Amino acid sequence: MQIERTEKEILIRVDANTDITGLQRILDFIKYREIASKSKASQKEIDELAKQSKSSWWKKNKHQFIQ
Repeated sequence: MQIERTEKEILIRVDANTDITGLQRILDFIKYREIASKSKASQKEIDELAKQSKSSWWKKNKHQFIQ
């Protein structure tokens, strides 16, 4: 693995045989941290958004779990 910092970005090079699914999860987490660091939302607002998101997801998908 190689990590290089340029003026505008950080480049990470990994072996082509790296598990792409695991790598995508890591990149998703890094993207989340990048976005969250710029957020001006309060913890209360974040918690409410998460609650609404989970509720919406459940309404759309509960038929897959309950018959």
